[in-house]
Amino acid sequence: MALFSSRTSRRPRIVPALDDAELTRVLGRLSKRNGGGRAADVTLVSSLLKETGDDWDRRGHRMSVLAEATADAGIAAAWLDKEPQSADALVFHSWSALARGLRDGRLEDTGQLVSRCYQAAERRPEDPLPWVVLLGVSRIERYGQNDVNTIWREATGRDRWHREAYLQMLAYLSPEEGGSSAAVLDFVDVVRTRIPANAPCAAVELTAAVRQYQGLLAQGGVRAMTAGQLWEGGQIAAALEQAAALWAKPGFFQHAAAQADLNVLAYALCAAGRAVDAHHVFQALQGTVTPWPWNTDGPAVQRFEQHQAKAERGRQGGVGGA
Repeated sequence: MALFSSRTSRRPRIVPALDDAELTRVLGRLSKRNGGGRAADVTLVSSLLKETGDDWDRRGHRMSVLAEATADAGIAAAWLDKEPQSADALVFHSWSALARGLRDGRLEDTGQLVSRCYQAAERRPEDPLPWVVLLGVSRIERYGQNDVNTIWREATGRDRWHREAYLQMLAYLSPEEGGSSAAVLDFVDVVRTRIPANAPCAAVELTAAVRQYQGLLAQGGVRAMTAGQLWEGGQIAAALEQAAALWAKPGFFQHAAAQADLNVLAYALCAAGRAVDAHHVFQALQGTVTPWPWNTDGPAVQRFEQHQAKAERGRQGGVGGA
């Protein structure tokens, strides 16, 4: 990951590729093409993923962004038709189907998707991504906990700190998807002491806290009015304090989706009434916005801009604010 700049932030904008220049280039060229699924599009996607090699973290980032961006473009189907034995083509097709499934709340053909994940795992046994996709399938199909634990072990056995694996498991356990707050807390309690501070999945605890905070706001009434107390003490406050001290330091994070995690940190600090402390995080982001967590109560870029401006005013005036 590129070192963060201390220059004044650029105008906020949503950047799916984050700071991955090669991924940005490919997305830009794909967006200019008409009639998705053409051979040139397949070549762009397949070449980028091949160049990524066995950098599982960046491979997961590129695969997920490309799959979501082209989920309805026919590129995945065209690639698989061209190279039906390719592990990359199998995973990409599966992830594209998963992206549509998570968007629509249902999968088109679960059996076929699962079969292709296993085929990809056979062709490239060291790759965690087929198992990460299966964790996503588990969310939609609501697999039993024992089955999910088995998939989880397969994914993290290949890449112990794979960010997407942790986020898929967190979502599976969440009350919004049929799990429970207790299940999320148990998971976070188990993994928090094991994860290195700068690991790709280091933001899983703070991500869980932001989701809990947003859940309280969504309930309205007294729970919404007192949601800010979540940040005031205990382990969540400690996790936020550590993240605020470390994450935005130049070079501390090296993983592909570091800027997504900094968005979570900036949001959490603002939610906790620590806008002044969020200022250096906004500087590090240089205007790079992720839709979540900002889009829960309005347009993401607009909410980001509002909080960034509040952080700047607080820094100049020495006053915080939620």
